[in-house]
Amino acid sequence: MPPTDTPPTPTPAPPPAPAGPPAAAPAAPSVPVPDPASARAAASAAWPPAGACAPAGPSDLAGPPAPASVPASGYLAVFRVREFRWVFGAHLLSLLGLVVSELALTVLVYDLTRSPLLSSLTFALGFLPYLLGGTLLAGLADRHPPRRVLVVCDLVCAGAVALMVLPATPVAGLLALRCAVAAVAPVFQGTRMATLADILGDGDLFVLGRSLLRIVSQSALLAGFGVGGVLLTVVPARGAIALTAATFLLSALLLRLGTARRPARAAEAREGPGATWSLLRDRRIRGLMLLFWVPPLFVVVPEALAAPYADELGVSTAALGLLMCALPVGAIAGELLAGAVLRPATRVRLVAPLLLAGFLPFLLYALRPGPALAALALVLAGAAGAYTLGLDARFVAAVPEERRGRAMTLMTAGMMTVQGLGMAGAGLAAEFAPVHVVVAGAGLLATVVLAVLLATEGRDGADRHMTSR
Repeated sequence: MPPTDTPPTPTPAPPPAPAGPPAAAPAAPSVPVPDPASARAAASAAWPPAGACAPAGPSDLAGPPAPASVPASGYLAVFRVREFRWVFGAHLLSLLGLVVSELALTVLVYDLTRSPLLSSLTFALGFLPYLLGGTLLAGLADRHPPRRVLVVCDLVCAGAVALMVLPATPVAGLLALRCAVAAVAPVFQGTRMATLADILGDGDLFVLGRSLLRIVSQSALLAGFGVGGVLLTVVPARGAIALTAATFLLSALLLRLGTARRPARAAEAREGPGATWSLLRDRRIRGLMLLFWVPPLFVVVPEALAAPYADELGVSTAALGLLMCALPVGAIAGELLAGAVLRPATRVRLVAPLLLAGFLPFLLYALRPGPALAALALVLAGAAGAYTLGLDARFVAAVPEERRGRAMTLMTAGMMTVQGLGMAGAGLAAEFAPVHVVVAGAGLLATVVLAVLLATEGRDGADRHMTSR
């Protein structure tokens, strides 16, 4: 039951250690490679896919196009919407570029410093800017035309990555540029989600479109580290980063040419960060936010501890790769099945059962299972991530349109932040307890917390129903 959108992303096997510069001593320590859970978070944190900035032209006077009215009949119906096809292509392009850039930046920092700590910071530094950007800049998602916000974010990422390529950029500058990319990412993701509702409407097409983008994210990240590792054997780290800058520019171009200009949702509003947090005063929105935030907090635990667990079992790196890819494989299968087979109303009804059942497979870790059984448990947990389709439908219906960009930016920033907290908490707990106990405990605690949240939301829903009578 991997975090949504985030989403955000493991790899089927530990990425091959990229080749270092020719001058590196053979005895130098190997380049630290991010664990799959941190890779998922990083990918969620720093990537853009949907929009473009365009001057007003004659076509703008007619107003924005109406949302798609294609009857929803599975994923193929989403691809019948022209704008979505452009957004989908840009998403795939940028995401693959992001994965390669994260790996290449880690290698570059390590090559320059020979410091495992600084190399790891290239991922860790994504969390705080993501939280700050998601709260302080969330208003931009509704205050400016969405296409402009999206393309400017793409261009900021391209510019930051281009500066990383310059040989004169010091290590501190590389880390600062990493923070800049992370800071704009939640604004981009929240605006993209809100724009997807403009393109597809806020019904089932929106739910399936969001699901497709998550599936692409999981699939790209399964292959991304392998592609990045191979690429780094052919070109130096700065060369790989330069290719990423090109992907961001091409993404912006695709979005500019393929998406329509729409007006700002709340152009007259000049609300500060307080308006972002005021969304949480609405009990319904707050309850749905928590249902988006709690699962990622716990779902990263087995992935964050995959390497220590493999070491605890004394198994090979191939078995470690199996543990790394199991959960996203389950997530892809679960979303595809739910989107293609289940009716919208059924997906909504299954939100609570899937949330509660999704962490029960973690309890198998209490038996200290071998890699095959542990991987099976993770596949089942990943498949339960199909709850996000029903939850997306409820969330977009609950948020007023003029606050939609702000709400979705806050939601994605929160998901990213809790993944970082979950990874840190898992590592801390594993210092005092065996890994299999930590994972089983996380599954039990997650189930209890989600049961309380669902019961609370159920009472709030009943209160709203009685009040409206």
